[in-house]
Amino acid sequence: MSGFTVGLAVLGGLLLAVLVAWNTWTTRRNTPRQPEAAAAAGPRPLDEREDPVFDPSLIPPLPVMEKKPGLDALIDVLTPIALEGPVTGEAALAAMPPTRRAGSKPFAVEGFNDITQQWEMPQAGQRYTAFQAGVQLANRTGALNEIEYSEFVVKVQAFADAINGSPEFPEMLDEVARARELDQFASGHDAQLSFTLRARNAAWSPGYVQQNAARLGFVAGAIPGRMVLPAEAAGGHPMLGLSFDSLAAMADDPAQTALRSLTLTLDVPQVDRGEQPFVRMRDAAMALAASMEGIITDDNGQVIRDEALDVIGADLEKLYDTLDARDLAAGSPQARRLFS
Repeated sequence: MSGFTVGLAVLGGLLLAVLVAWNTWTTRRNTPRQPEAAAAAGPRPLDEREDPVFDPSLIPPLPVMEKKPGLDALIDVLTPIALEGPVTGEAALAAMPPTRRAGSKPFAVEGFNDITQQWEMPQAGQRYTAFQAGVQLANRTGALNEIEYSEFVVKVQAFADAINGSPEFPEMLDEVARARELDQFASGHDAQLSFTLRARNAAWSPGYVQQNAARLGFVAGAIPGRMVLPAEAAGGHPMLGLSFDSLAAMADDPAQTALRSLTLTLDVPQVDRGEQPFVRMRDAAMALAASMEGIITDDNGQVIRDEALDVIGADLEKLYDTLDARDLAAGSPQARRLFS
């Protein structure tokens, strides 16, 4: 065999080796990483082992949320309803309108309990000496408008007629103007932050994401492909959200679906400032990036540097101060209703 032929053979062998290595690397890169199997109580034969899969039913449920806060003149139109005499809780409940919304704005009716001397949602077995109705001035859908206010008036009037009450409605134009001012403030001070975590090399399976996030305290959310970090205070709004492709989470075989990104979110006005949610968000993003071999980017795919995170943190402190000054502290019942 000539030297030339030997050279060609060697070159062909090298090319084959390169192709095999390339295919192996590509296969490994495209095969989603799987969660680590939990330690078994005893040894099992190799052929009896089961591949770990993403199973939301194994994750602890979310804590029960606290009851909705009462009406507040800061963010609600309040309408007092005078009564001819005490009204039972049963009668009040029977007179309630079928829906608790006027357009896109929630509204509620509260009764003044004759025994406790407190405002509360009407309950059976109680007696009430007065009522008040309220509709929210603004939320993330916008400000209360004239049509929504008129719908509120119609529903409250029907309730009042059913219990022999007399409502006293505020002037519509004044309340609509107040709604617009509050909406303008809310729109200028709303903040919903998000980081995107992207895989550097190998993709992730839903189970792999769930396992790594669970180590940081995340639990399954109500929607497939969503996890949350619960608040430290009982009944508080979840501190952080973590989401990925819901279709991947609902796939017939989630272990074989490949995820290359997930999103970490913070709804700033919804979470108490004292829980330091941005610090937790930053730490969680860095921990996930380290354990899952990912990089932290913005929505446009640009890597977020530490200096940028410092600037965001400083801006948030100013936002918190502004909300506090307006009696709409982040995480308060009023802020949670307004920014919803």
